[in-house]
Amino acid sequence: MNRFFLSVLLPVCSALMLGAANPPVAVDLWPDGAPNDNGILADAEAESNQFVTSVSKPVIYVYPASEPNGTAIVMLPGGGYSGLAMYHEGTDMADWLNSMGITYAVLKYRMPNGHVDVPLSDAEQAMRIMRSHAAEWGVNPSSVGIMGASAGGHLATTLATHYTSEETRPDFQVLFYPVVSMRDDITHQYSRAMLMGENPTAEQIDGLSNELQVNARTPNAFIMLSADDDAVPVANSLRYFQALTDAGVLSAMHVYPSGGHGWGYRDSFPYKSDWKSELQDWLRREVIGKK
Repeated sequence: MNRFFLSVLLPVCSALMLGAANPPVAVDLWPDGAPNDNGILADAEAESNQFVTSVSKPVIYVYPASEPNGTAIVMLPGGGYSGLAMYHEGTDMADWLNSMGITYAVLKYRMPNGHVDVPLSDAEQAMRIMRSHAAEWGVNPSSVGIMGASAGGHLATTLATHYTSEETRPDFQVLFYPVVSMRDDITHQYSRAMLMGENPTAEQIDGLSNELQVNARTPNAFIMLSADDDAVPVANSLRYFQALTDAGVLSAMHVYPSGGHGWGYRDSFPYKSDWKSELQDWLRREVIGKK
């Protein structure tokens, strides 16, 4: 497994060091080449206004906790499957989660560009990497969770419902205002088009409508969103929570009165202290305390 420090990677990546007090370990997801391709040229990646686009070279940025409690979280930033909000939905959370003893990682995953298998391949590989380095980073391989925001929430729920082995199955999931469904009545149309193209079949749509894919082995979830989200319909979260409940998967959902979409770790979100406290309590009770 090749491992590099962030400062020797792509110019886009060097700025990501600013999101935490300590620089992360940066791991090339596919040092010997990925098993699939998204058709985006390697030199097309760019960053503007803290938004990274045209990702074709995936990297996982790992922030090991100085006093690890054994739990790890892999974050999947949102961005409509066309780019990634790597800061407020990614690296900005590193210090806070590290302070809880959680080893934290942010995945710069490849954009699908109409190749639906590409992001899931990267998410599964990230889980393999976290577990293969478990001893080095003080992680219990049975306490590795996935976290996702917006379209990254769709990828997180895809991993939680479509994992291909126990090695890639997350032990829990944390979702910020997620896209969950690809169905016409509640999906985020732009994310669907970026993931599946303009004319997916009904079978393809239902296959990646993750509220339809839940079963008793789907990991426990913590879901948070705003009631006034005008970008991703709240029905995505509601239907996913109902499906989890119906399957006997113990989960929690917190709906805040306002705040819209895309707040992540931003201080401007009026309920930031609430979600941090509630997520911390849930992690300590349902994840860290049950290892």
